[in-house]
Amino acid sequence: MGKSSKDKRDAYYRLAKEQGWRARSAFKLLQIDEQFDLFRDVSRVVDLCAAPGSWSQVLSRVLIKGESFGRRAWEEQQTRERKLVYGKGGGDAQVVEKGEGQSEGQSDGKEKEYEEHQGDLRPRKGVKIVAVDLQPMASLEGITTLKGDITHPATIPRILQALDPESYKPDEGAGDSGSNPVDLVLSDGAPDVTGLHDLDIYIQSQLLYSALNLALKILRPGGSFVAKVFRGKDVDLIYAQLRCFFTSVHCAKPRSSRASSLEAFVVCQGFEMPKGYKLDPERPVGLGARIPLPPRKDNKDGFVNGQRKTVTEDGIAVLELESDGEDSNRWIAPFVACGDLSAWDADATYQLPKDRVSLDPVQPPTAPPYKRALELRRQRGGFYGKTGKEVRKPRE
Repeated sequence: MGKSSKDKRDAYYRLAKEQGWRARSAFKLLQIDEQFDLFRDVSRVVDLCAAPGSWSQVLSRVLIKGESFGRRAWEEQQTRERKLVYGKGGGDAQVVEKGEGQSEGQSDGKEKEYEEHQGDLRPRKGVKIVAVDLQPMASLEGITTLKGDITHPATIPRILQALDPESYKPDEGAGDSGSNPVDLVLSDGAPDVTGLHDLDIYIQSQLLYSALNLALKILRPGGSFVAKVFRGKDVDLIYAQLRCFFTSVHCAKPRSSRASSLEAFVVCQGFEMPKGYKLDPERPVGLGARIPLPPRKDNKDGFVNGQRKTVTEDGIAVLELESDGEDSNRWIAPFVACGDLSAWDADATYQLPKDRVSLDPVQPPTAPPYKRALELRRQRGGFYGKTGKEVRKPRE
């Protein structure tokens, strides 16, 4: 990778190494937390597709070590700005944004709490975090790492056992007894993209369904689920399916995520299992199940089963859908831009300072897929030397 490559001039790529993050994706989770307050009252978290561990690193530093990032850092910044504007003890300085159902007295108490403990480390008690990935991941403080496949049903008992090694009972079905509730399930996994957008979107949706199917078995009522999604023409169908299990579903686009990318994140809060719904480990969210079709009925104006197909003079088939005046099953999730909009632009490349020193990665890859290729290249003479072939002498 050359010194003038885009990654070297990417602000978040350099900030991640300067601030000690394993990958720039850590800023995505922090900006989502800043917007949705993900870590409020959270002590049990499962991080799916965790390698190289940037999201697990955020969980470790925020929940276990008690450092100020994301929502807490934003609230502390608001407190400092109010002090500068109104002065300490000013009447208006005690007024903060109140959430739904929060009284002014509660907000005053919260304001005083931030003033007393601003900048202090506040680790939480009873925090348990499990990170799962197919690739090996370097260890983190307080994080239990598992090497497993999230699409395999056998991974769920391993996660529950890692959360409660002493009290776990294998006989109790996951998601039935509720003895192993999880507050938050994260999934930042994505397939190796092929460049064929339709295929990449389809594979990513299947990965999201597998993560959701796992989350449905371990989430507590009211829990949250965050997963990466590729936005396509039928992504509203995924939002509608998620709405069946969560009271709030948003499509979040962090500032650190490049606008030129199809990547976004579904932030689902308020988990509630529908009545009568049964989980099938072999069919995530009912995929592949046969749904009986309603009997064929002919409507007026040539509509059959709510559809009317016509062919124009030039041979183009036009399909029209009948509107019954009621809301359809498809639903569009609210789109939210996360992070400070005046911060660094993830799509821009910035001029490198003259005195800049290149930093090494915080955590080098433990088992990169290109490791064997690098070894073969070194055996053949290195990156810029001979390649193993005989070098012909120039003609005199």
